[in-house]
Amino acid sequence: MKKIGVLTSGGDAPGMNAAVRAVARAALAKGMEVVGIQKGYVGLLEREYFEMTARSVSGIIQRGGTCLYTARCPEFRNMEGVLKGKEVCQELGIEGLVVIGGDGSFRGAGDLSSVGIPCIGIPGTIDNDIQCTDYTIGYDTAMNTAMEMIDKLRDTTQSHARCSVVEVMGRRAGFIAVNVALAVGAEAALTLERPYDLDKIAAKMIRTRDSKGKSHFIIVVSEGVGNVENIARTIQEMTGIESRATVLGHVQRGGSPTVRDRIAATELGYHAVQLLEQGIGNRIVGFKDGKVYDIDLHEGLAMQKPFDNERYDILMETAY
Repeated sequence: MKKIGVLTSGGDAPGMNAAVRAVARAALAKGMEVVGIQKGYVGLLEREYFEMTARSVSGIIQRGGTCLYTARCPEFRNMEGVLKGKEVCQELGIEGLVVIGGDGSFRGAGDLSSVGIPCIGIPGTIDNDIQCTDYTIGYDTAMNTAMEMIDKLRDTTQSHARCSVVEVMGRRAGFIAVNVALAVGAEAALTLERPYDLDKIAAKMIRTRDSKGKSHFIIVVSEGVGNVENIARTIQEMTGIESRATVLGHVQRGGSPTVRDRIAATELGYHAVQLLEQGIGNRIVGFKDGKVYDIDLHEGLAMQKPFDNERYDILMETAY
């Protein structure tokens, strides 16, 4: 290929800029032209792009967010929008596309591949919920951000002898909740993947308070579980312990990416360009057993990602 494009789509994640940088630098080193497409598929359809150089991506590896901006594109969910995207690619001379994002972004990439524009998907989402890869860009940074914030919250929780019920991101996956809960020594994590019993959690808190003198507690709740205000209110009614809800929100998407996210993004970006160089599309690049690999895009999206039940059990058995 002589010319490729790169875009970021869906929710932003720390490390996306490192992936964009890797794609641009790797492609330029191989003699390709690179087009940076702004605002995801919306920008593709509206022809918002610029020719990238090595200087275009200088000084972005440490920045959070995405220098290409991102957006969700309802128009790309139907074939008319996909065919329009193909026309724009042909008009601009783009022979292949690297799409950095989540499963929704990859469905668009799969549709674009099916009409003749080879696409490579790079998993960039803080939720780590892409089925075909062990790890997604942004996950480590988001967990560290949540951990640091809960550590700070614990100071006031301890001072007031309260229970803090903290919502972390993870609309459809509880990976952040379990790992962060384990890292901060929380009493419990509430996730969609495992049934929870507030009666048992409340009884455990009362038992720990009465037998060990513990006066403050942390409960981590995955975003998809539901209303943390109601959960906090219920725990307070059951235990008599003042309970407050805290929603960490989109701050978990921001911040400078960790070493792990920068390296992962760079490895995946480089591998994506290697595939396009060979004319290969309709693939997702990811990690399997610690190694970079690639898989058919539709096959990858159809896979089911197992929940880490062992880690969940460790959390619940060591929290008291």
